Amino acid sequence: MREPDWAQIDRRVQEQRVMQKIIPNLWFNKNAEEAGEFYASSFPKTTTSVEARYPETDLLDFQKDFAGLPLVVGVEIDEYRFTLINAGDQFRPNPSVSFMLNFDSRVLGGDTTSVRASLDKLWTSLSDGGKVLMPLQEYPFSPHYGWVEDRYGVSWQLMFVDPDGLSTADEARPFIVPSLLFGAAAQNRAREAIDFYVSLFPDARIGTVAEYPAPSGPAPAGAIMYADFQLAGQWFVAMDNGAGREFGFDCGVSLEVDCVDQAEIDHYWNAMSAVPEAEQCGWLADRFGVSWQIVPTNMGELMARPDGYEHMMQMKKLVIADF
Repeated sequence: MREPDWAQIDRRVQEQRVMQKIIPNLWFNKNAEEAGEFYASSFPKTTTSVEARYPETDLLDFQKDFAGLPLVVGVEIDEYRFTLINAGDQFRPNPSVSFMLNFDSRVLGGDTTSVRASLDKLWTSLSDGGKVLMPLQEYPFSPHYGWVEDRYGVSWQLMFVDPDGLSTADEARPFIVPSLLFGAAAQNRAREAIDFYVSLFPDARIGTVAEYPAPSGPAPAGAIMYADFQLAGQWFVAMDNGAGREFGFDCGVSLEVDCVDQAEIDHYWNAMSAVPEAEQCGWLADRFGVSWQIVPTNMGELMARPDGYEHMMQMKKLVIADF
């Protein structure tokens, strides 16, 4: 049986980890390679590559339709890493996890006119075959903003940042910031989640916090309308759902945490594990329903060991010594 090129994946992880410890993983229904090419054609400064394929033979019954197809597709947008998982129709990304795109000339370079034009061009591409959740227009929090779910179910919030309206003390945010929308079973738990995550990760802090001044849908006054925070030096956004849309967290989008050793795996796993029946091969769901993959940085080397794949399939939490 020909296994995926785990050594290649291992090298990629080692190189990327220097800048990005937490990597969003997106679930696709047999079209991850197509999606990678779509993102590479839509976003500037973007590359995509098939990093591993399913073997041609000796697959389990439920995997036989995937023979020879891509298993893992990597996408890097302006050096920000996504992993596209090529699988079945069990899951699909939904707006509970979206990606904030900050069109800020302080970050992207160029003048505000060209930056805004870039936003409009990307909006046109992402909305083609997709679904508009909030139309592209002026809002109280941004002169030009829109929220769109693309043709693959991945959600993007495009926001124009006008530096003329900011003070010199306002810190610029990166171009891409994952955003967690706390609704459904996790409604109004954004503040609790932020405090929990910040307590677990190194180089973590809370940035901007804005509360709902009055009730909005299922969110009471004082709930989190918008907040951002850093984990391992990476920015994230959290919001309590104020629109009443029932989006819940699931495996459609998971957050991969690359760990240097078993002690670090144990640290995150023991703190986050909350749904035993959801655990397999390093995947877990935390108390809020957010999916995480807690994996060692040398996963490629471990998978290349004799029977490494079979050993992994028997694990919930990954134990390096058991590979």
